[in-house]
Amino acid sequence: METKDSMEEIIMKLIVESGEAKSAAFEAIHAARKGEFKQAEERLKFAGMHLMEAHHRQTALIQQEAAGERHEVSLLMVHAQDHLMTAMVVRDLAQEFLALYRKGEEKEA
Repeated sequence: METKDSMEEIIMKLIVESGEAKSAAFEAIHAARKGEFKQAEERLKFAGMHLMEAHHRQTALIQQEAAGERHEVSLLMVHAQDHLMTAMVVRDLAQEFLALYRKGEEKEA
């Protein structure tokens, strides 16, 4: 079973990875708004990489719990899950914004 310190480390990594993903997704939206679609795509790819890493960490915890290894649900864990879900939603919305800005630019052309 994980020690409290190692669980806190995992939780902090979830928060950091999710934060990086969310920031990159917002940067993608800003780039798309300026018509910088290549930059927007790069930021979305970066966001996706961080989300994948966070998701792998989350999945490992879920698999451990499914195997009978219980983890204390702390406020910090809830916070990390909130960060992850918010980052995923922001990334999804950023993809939609990119598509909309592209469509708008095509109509103008």
